[in-house]
Amino acid sequence: MPDSIIYRNTTPSLLPLFGRALLPKQQKPSDNTRIPELQAEVVGIATDTDTLPSYRKVCGFKAGSELPPTWPHVLAFPLHLKLLTDPQFPLPLLGLVHIRNSITQYRPVLTGENLDIRVTLSNQQRTDKGIEFDLVTEARSAGTLIWEETSTNLFRMAAPKTSGTKAKNARNKLETLTYTDLITAPENIGRQYAKVAGDRNPIHLYTLTAKAFGFPRAIAHGMWSKAHALAKLQQREDWASGAFTITCAFKTPLLLPGTAQLNWQEGSDGWDYQVLNEKGTAPHLSGRVDWL
Repeated sequence: MPDSIIYRNTTPSLLPLFGRALLPKQQKPSDNTRIPELQAEVVGIATDTDTLPSYRKVCGFKAGSELPPTWPHVLAFPLHLKLLTDPQFPLPLLGLVHIRNSITQYRPVLTGENLDIRVTLSNQQRTDKGIEFDLVTEARSAGTLIWEETSTNLFRMAAPKTSGTKAKNARNKLETLTYTDLITAPENIGRQYAKVAGDRNPIHLYTLTAKAFGFPRAIAHGMWSKAHALAKLQQREDWASGAFTITCAFKTPLLLPGTAQLNWQEGSDGWDYQVLNEKGTAPHLSGRVDWL
């Protein structure tokens, strides 16, 4: 088990961590780059924070005794940033792409409940697209695991010379799902989400800052898109509240302002869902909900 940085009742301040994120790495990442199994945790953090009501509003969750299932991700974000800006972490933070996310809620997390949250860097892999690794987050209440998340990130690099073949961009035919709802993402949704979630990556804030990283306009946070889709799904009469896993793969950016389609299909053991572009011809994300 790796050594852990432990905080009590509160997580590290984000401002110094964002400053550290701008510092260049001493060595350029290569096939020999190894990510250490760093770990950070907070003991006894309160879930009912001042920003929780605003988070519900920004993402579309209704008020109630149960927390939004994506809320622990926000509570853990300072720990994520702490590990990704650690001097031992070899990859530049601003070069990382969040490509997949899986959240398992073993039971609803209740408003006012205190949690112990632990984040670990693990599962480094070299793929044709670059270096992938996981941020594994676990939330416990009174010692019992009640929520966990795996966020898979990618640092883009050329395919290894030993691979022999170039990676092909597979374009799977979009499946037509039963139900559709509209998602409207205003120009300022990136700034709204950043204010309540802490993630102030410049690609999400303004057209000017996004253009510096190659985007024509600011793009929506992937975790806002997932949270907003989940909030809409939870309002369906057939939603089975309780224990579930919700996964997604992030595909193409949702440019701001923008309109998208939430497309889903309900089943007895789980629901498939996807967020498509306005015309319904390309996915921003696709995933599944599995009941436990």
